[in-house]
Amino acid sequence: MMAAMASPAARLPTDALPLPRPRGGAGPGRRLRVAIVGGGVIGSAIACFLTRDDDDCEVTVIERDPGYRQASSALSASSIRQQFSTAVNVRISRFGIDFFRRIGELLAVDDERPAIGLVEPGYLYLARTLAGAATLTANHGLQQAEGADIALLEPVALARRFPWLTTTDLTLGALGLSGEGWYDGYAVLQAFRRKARAQGAQFRHAEACGFDLDPGTALIRAVQLADGDRLDCDVVVNAAGPWAATVAGWAGIDLPVRARRRTVYVVSCPDPIDDVPLGIDPSGLWFRPEGGRGGDRFIAGDAPAAGDDLDDLPLDPDLAGFEERIWPAMAARVPAFEALRLTGAWAGYYEMNTFDHNALLGRHPACRNLEFACGFSGHGLQQSPAIGRGLAERIREGRWLSLDLTALEIGRLVEGRPLLEDNVI
Repeated sequence: MMAAMASPAARLPTDALPLPRPRGGAGPGRRLRVAIVGGGVIGSAIACFLTRDDDDCEVTVIERDPGYRQASSALSASSIRQQFSTAVNVRISRFGIDFFRRIGELLAVDDERPAIGLVEPGYLYLARTLAGAATLTANHGLQQAEGADIALLEPVALARRFPWLTTTDLTLGALGLSGEGWYDGYAVLQAFRRKARAQGAQFRHAEACGFDLDPGTALIRAVQLADGDRLDCDVVVNAAGPWAATVAGWAGIDLPVRARRRTVYVVSCPDPIDDVPLGIDPSGLWFRPEGGRGGDRFIAGDAPAAGDDLDDLPLDPDLAGFEERIWPAMAARVPAFEALRLTGAWAGYYEMNTFDHNALLGRHPACRNLEFACGFSGHGLQQSPAIGRGLAERIREGRWLSLDLTALEIGRLVEGRPLLEDNVI
């Protein structure tokens, strides 16, 4: 059933985020039928941008978990940074932070303006070796060239700015002075979803289970649903997050995306600490205040050792990891954390791209009407505004327009050409 026309007030402001007019490639008198498998933040963002002009696309988002109990979007630590080692990721984040700063305006529906609690205390990357310092310095050059506001701090400057930090074993730090911080990721997801629906996108509570492929062209004619129904379509978007490999397999494509569990630990510290950025320790530990720029409550996590980082582990927090790795590393870097107390924990999945830990976008040569938007490896929330806009432009115009995302195209899998990122957390 075709969605009702959305009121002009419910659409994205055209002067804020201009998108090209559709080509009408679906044929005269019919809108392009787009089925998006996965209604998390990426799928919802794509639906939002696709329906900004609701006369050219008929968008249906298929989501099996409308409560988002297992969605990475709802279980993320929800942060954004500019400190990447590849230019395309810096550009994506620069667009993302501007979008998040204006999200109340850009995703307003009637008089309801979403609030995501964005704060920008920055990321603080720490290096302990000369090689680590050299990496931060090289990355800093690229980041500056892309307009990111990052400062390099020697150990003396680090100790002066952050007196609560142990700096005696450090060689260098890189601090985001603006454009880096954290926010309410679930609120971002809901804002995109609400806006997309207001603009005419349909969100269908169903489980996709296969594709109806045309035997002559290998094009997808419909998405098969577990209830026996089918959704006819012209374009399919694989935005299935940790389960994207299963969806790709329906088209005969082997996708190196796996569900990797990450635990977030919630701790309280008896001595409040002020002016705390999101710290990235050389040990692999990360930590930040739970809410604003400091206080007595923090969250923290790390990546398990490679041998323990198995696919599809149950979403039960790894509580043993706190005693074994997290607490010792936190106390070594911040003496006040010696007295911290674990007050809670949760776990969510990274949709880990095991090929090169970067997003996989666009069409795979094996299926010309299957668009990919997956493999974000922990960066999906912060990249959702730029990816939503980019995929919408690509679907409607057949190419990247506002931001060139060619470097992230999925064709690099076939070519064996990884896009390596130094700063993977």
